[in-house]
Amino acid sequence: MSRTQKNKATSGHLGLLKAKLAKLRRELITPTGGKGGDKGEGFDVPKTGEARIGLIGFPSVGKSTLMNKLTGTESLAAAYEFTTLTCIPGVINYMGSKLQLLDLPGIIEGAKDGKGRGRQVIAVARSCNLIMITLDASKPAVHKRLIEHELEGFGIRLNKEPPTLIFRRKDRGGITFSSSVQTSLTAESVRAICAEYKVHNADVILREETTEDELIDVIEGNRIYIPALYIVNKIDAITMEELELYDRLPHYVPISSGLDWNLDGLLEEIWSRLNLIRVYTKPKGQIPDYGAPVILRNDERHTTIEAFCNKLHKAIIREFKYALVWGISVKFNPQKVGREHKLRDEDVVQIVKK
Repeated sequence: MSRTQKNKATSGHLGLLKAKLAKLRRELITPTGGKGGDKGEGFDVPKTGEARIGLIGFPSVGKSTLMNKLTGTESLAAAYEFTTLTCIPGVINYMGSKLQLLDLPGIIEGAKDGKGRGRQVIAVARSCNLIMITLDASKPAVHKRLIEHELEGFGIRLNKEPPTLIFRRKDRGGITFSSSVQTSLTAESVRAICAEYKVHNADVILREETTEDELIDVIEGNRIYIPALYIVNKIDAITMEELELYDRLPHYVPISSGLDWNLDGLLEEIWSRLNLIRVYTKPKGQIPDYGAPVILRNDERHTTIEAFCNKLHKAIIREFKYALVWGISVKFNPQKVGREHKLRDEDVVQIVKK
């Protein structure tokens, strides 16, 4: 691929090679054939709390120290590499919510291929709502790219949105390709990629600039899109000029876990990236319960009154009549709303039953 000149004549050939590579990587991760067999010992950690956060990084970057400071959990921390050999869970109590933090063993280059229990580490990362990639400020910045490469090889896409292209299989008619924008993806490369996956009849419709890799991701269908934060630890070992440079980069949070520097800023950034809201309950004739908010994911589907009721108990919605809401989601306080009303952060809700 590196020796092939990129132009319209070679686009189909390059697309075919990329599809072959993606298939081979998938077979490395999840071997097929045999007698079912054992896929290897994993980390069986039950999911608790409102969200799951994974701490990933190379050995000896300060993950365990950070875990101890944020959660109070005793994760063994020492000056030698590979101190943590299994997954250690802890809980961050923040904004009235409980966030599960997982201290994962340090990964090494080649983790996606099984080196250093890498597959188990990255498999747990796929189940997280947020990944915190921990970097040592005194070590080369290339470590960030190496970790991203290992995670991408396991089907994890960091700080990316799923492609907007439409890929629809059909019974007959061949491969139909159409695009409403100018794109580098050609009909020839689309057909070559589809042929590699033995897809001979499908509609491929592009709505924005799309690459071969994004088309392969859609066809594979097993990609996970997860937000990520880059935690630059041990900033006490670098100069102010280097620190200012890190501070300008997106998704970066400079800290020193050993000296408790900027841990409050890290917690604020975690809360912002998880995209959660707090909704308070108000029993009839009583003041709102500000001590135990109901935590909802801030999207179209999870912020409705119906989702709020289901979070409390699934039987409530069957007896639901209307709700009274105080807060910024309504025009006046209180306002009577139905089950489709969208809630906002720090709203107060009183449910009225039939």
